[in-house]
Amino acid sequence: MLSHIDETGNVKMVDVSDKAETKRIAIATAEIFMKPETLQMIVEDKTPKGDVLACARIAGIMAAKKTGDLIPMCHPLNLENVKIDFEIKSESIKIISTALLTGKTGVEMEALTAANVCALTIYDMCKAVDRGMHIESIRLLKKDGGKSGLWEYKE
Repeated sequence: MLSHIDETGNVKMVDVSDKAETKRIAIATAEIFMKPETLQMIVEDKTPKGDVLACARIAGIMAAKKTGDLIPMCHPLNLENVKIDFEIKSESIKIISTALLTGKTGVEMEALTAANVCALTIYDMCKAVDRGMHIESIRLLKKDGGKSGLWEYKE
C-alpha cells in the first residue's frame, strides 16, 4: 500500500512524525524566455511596472513560504532560508531558487514553487510589452538531507 493512501483508499498526508530532523536543502530552476528588447528593459529597470527582478524575488520567497497552503498534501514548513538568484542570458532569465531548513521533510516543493512563481511574476510584470514570453525547464536540480540523502539532476 502506498504511504499516502489509507486503508479505505483515501488520500492522506504522509506521516513524518517518526522521521529524524536533518538539514535539508533543495535547489530548483525555471527559465523564462522573451524578446531581447524585453530583457533589456528588465536589466535597465525600465519596465512600466517597476523593478521586475526585485518583485520576482520577493514573490518567490513568499511563494516558498506558502507552499503548504497551495499544494494539498504538502506539509507546512518552517523554512530557515529561501534564496532566489537570476542568471541573465541573451533571450531569457534563468531562475535558481534554494530552500533550506532543519526538519522532518524535504523542501523540494518549496524550491520548485519559488522558481515557478518567480517566472510567473516576471511574465505578469512584462506581459504588456511581450505577450510571447514562455516558461520552460522547471525542474529540481538538487536535494539533500533526510534518509534518501543527496540527489542531483543529470542531463
